[in-house]
Amino acid sequence: MEYETEAREARVLDSITKLAPEDAGRVVIAGSHGGRYAAYCAARGRVRAVVLNDAGVGWEQAGIAGLHDLQQWGVAAATADYRSCRIGDGADMARHGIISHVNDLAYALGCRPGMAVAQAAARLAHADLAPTHPAPQKEARRILATGADGAARVIGADSVSLLSPADDGLIAVTASHGERLAGLATDGVRAEPRLVTFNDAGIGKDSAGIGRLPLLQPVSYTHLTLPTSDLV
Repeated sequence: MEYETEAREARVLDSITKLAPEDAGRVVIAGSHGGRYAAYCAARGRVRAVVLNDAGVGWEQAGIAGLHDLQQWGVAAATADYRSCRIGDGADMARHGIISHVNDLAYALGCRPGMAVAQAAARLAHADLAPTHPAPQKEARRILATGADGAARVIGADSVSLLSPADDGLIAVTASHGERLAGLATDGVRAEPRLVTFNDAGIGKDSAGIGRLPLLQPVSYTHLTLPTSDLV
């Protein structure tokens, strides 16, 4: 779901992948994790600045790795503490989020850990537009294991959105967080794999990091979330 907010004319989205061309030049508050691909989506969308969810930070600080990339691309950026707002829910982040990490560009504009997301968004509105576009990147999927016949049995995907009906009956290991987007009435899984895993994003506020699991329960396949500490 998309929202307009008085949060200093920021654009509020449940996912950074929902950016539209008209969002270029705006401050964006998005419920996505602060990882590298989400950061790329923000920079590709030519946002003025962005606030994402730190997803519990996790192994090798994967949940905030995008802050460094955005710094290199000239985009001021911050993350909200996963305990303060629900991942996948931009409106909750805008209303209740508390900043946990900032890059140097955001720091220079006065953004600090402990600050309300809405307050940080007001300061980020003074950011300069990034001078360059990032090189094109793609989310990836790969075969992790095959059967005796050489056919895929286990696949890995950077996002659950990369799964398709062709993956029915397989085991799918995804890097997506375990919450459905706030504006979706479905679990967001287009395939029917035998087993699917998500990152629990630290679980976080209202157990949002595993909020997708009850929606999957009636389906015949199995689902797991892997702890943030063990999975990028």
